[in-house]
Amino acid sequence: MNDIIWTPTEEQRASARMTAFLKHCNQPDYPALVRWSDANPEEFNSSLLQFIDYRFYRPYERVMDASAGPAHVKWCVGGTTSVVLNCLERWLDGPVQNKVALEWEGEDGRQACYSFADLDRETCRLANGLRELGLGKGDVVGLYLPNVPQAVIALLAVAKIGGIALPIFSGFGADAIAVRLNDGEAKAVITVDGSPRRGKVVDAKAVVDEALANTPTVKHVIVCRHMGNPIGWREGRDCWWDDITSGVPENAPTEEMPADAPFLLIYTSGTTGKPKGVVHSHCGFPVKTALDLGICMDFRPEDRILWMSDMGWLVGPILVFGGLLLGGTIVLVEGAPNYPQKDRFWRLIQDQRISFLGIAPTIVRSYMSGGTEALQRFDLSSLRVVASTGEAWTEDSWLWLFQHAGKGKVPILNYSGGTEVGGILTTLITEPLVPCAFTGPVPGVGADIVTGEGKPVATGEIGELVMRTPSIGLTRGLWNDEARYLESYWSAIPGMWVHGDNASRDSDGRWTIHGRSDDTLKIAGKRTGPSEIEALLMQTGLVRAAAAIGVPDAVKGAAIVCVCVPASGVNDSDDVRARLSDAVTSGLGAPFRPKEVILVSDLPMTRNMKIMRRTVRATYMGADPGDLSSLMNPEAVRELKLKIFAAD
Repeated sequence: MNDIIWTPTEEQRASARMTAFLKHCNQPDYPALVRWSDANPEEFNSSLLQFIDYRFYRPYERVMDASAGPAHVKWCVGGTTSVVLNCLERWLDGPVQNKVALEWEGEDGRQACYSFADLDRETCRLANGLRELGLGKGDVVGLYLPNVPQAVIALLAVAKIGGIALPIFSGFGADAIAVRLNDGEAKAVITVDGSPRRGKVVDAKAVVDEALANTPTVKHVIVCRHMGNPIGWREGRDCWWDDITSGVPENAPTEEMPADAPFLLIYTSGTTGKPKGVVHSHCGFPVKTALDLGICMDFRPEDRILWMSDMGWLVGPILVFGGLLLGGTIVLVEGAPNYPQKDRFWRLIQDQRISFLGIAPTIVRSYMSGGTEALQRFDLSSLRVVASTGEAWTEDSWLWLFQHAGKGKVPILNYSGGTEVGGILTTLITEPLVPCAFTGPVPGVGADIVTGEGKPVATGEIGELVMRTPSIGLTRGLWNDEARYLESYWSAIPGMWVHGDNASRDSDGRWTIHGRSDDTLKIAGKRTGPSEIEALLMQTGLVRAAAAIGVPDAVKGAAIVCVCVPASGVNDSDDVRARLSDAVTSGLGAPFRPKEVILVSDLPMTRNMKIMRRTVRATYMGADPGDLSSLMNPEAVRELKLKIFAAD
């Protein structure tokens, strides 16, 4: 479907932050801005820093130094700053200090509210407490916290003392925590006594204790009281958050840091080997987030943003540092979108008056099978913008959300990139929308689509998504692993960042992501992405999720295997599997008839709702599936193994 389904009004265009940015950069339109930013990265990034009013203690002498090559650009050379200066302290001299910066709702219904001034006070208290423990510049502090206000405060406080925050997914077990703490050489961990999981209390402190049995660098564990459950205690190492923050001053100095010094170490899983430690700096990640969230996706100070994600994944820090830098209100929610009520997600939008909603397509697909009754019970009229990331859309799920949640009036802005880079492709509120497509590249990243040899592809052809221009938000490398950084991103095509996604451009200039490039299927000489096959499976109404993978075939070179989660009320049967196979064949032709259709109760997914096709394929092939620590449901891999074993 390539039809325009939504067009901005003149008022929406005129009031958009992108329109103001175009004027600031003296560019006539978005395509011209992209061309100019790619050709003049130093001038573009200087204009960006000015537009968002990013503040420095000592001004930089040069915005970028690319003399060491595109993989090692230095940013804001000679300048000093802090992400805390820009996210909190900038708001404390005027009326914004009393504005609500953070609203929180727990799984059990508890609520809390913090103004910018409140957040600053709590951040200063924790910063003073951390300094009393001997923590400071350059020290890595692990954060094993659910979505509680203290997770936001901890991220800010660690940055305030010049430390490096290492957020860890709150659902990880001890082994996954230990790997990250050891790799980061963390000196401290901040955690909670317990964490709620669908009505049950998980002893988070016990998980940390188990991890620390093999983590010799950690000398301090700061425990926040949250659930009141009894916990183990190690004298001399463990301390209560309340104890180190009581009786300390409500103000604290912010460390003046070199602008490109790291403040965030966030891990992303590799296909094989240990997780990769992605390093982000004070002048990098927040500036890129302001561009992506504030300019491209039009987040404004008056917005209230809900984007349900753990702090251990990229969206969590985007919410904290992007939302605060841009002066908006973060709505932080603990727990799942469908617990304790199945329709909790829609109720939150209504009760919290959400104007800017972040969502993963997988969440939408999970609600589609239940119809629209829940949507109709809630008032979602506060919505102004919906942003999406995590997985490729299918047209039916995109249209379902657009028509039923947004009543055909709220734009859905697709956003795609990664932990290492922020956004590469975006959708703009100033441009007409076509379902599932992207308006184009985020300015300043030099996005292109090329062959495996680095040659540009023709319009309509699928190729590798690359960046030709280093972005200010690009990772400063992988933690203590220079060789892996170069091998993972810069070695495949010299001079280009190879992102690992397949993409194409149409004749109107719109871009489409077709999934990971190592997920590409080439059947009988015909190349296609798994999303095209999965869309055909979803259109049958028989399944609520699907993963199409390619496996070796003696005749075709490769054959298709479809692993699907049946819709409510659909049972595993020969008839259902045959109908699904026929749907693929009817849509794509006989060469694409699946070799096998497997029905399972769940697909392996990351916490930010990405279906891990590589894990599905490795499991099917009996190969090493790589690092599974980022999966929210590792039991899905075990079930798939059993299904394959039973079939054999």
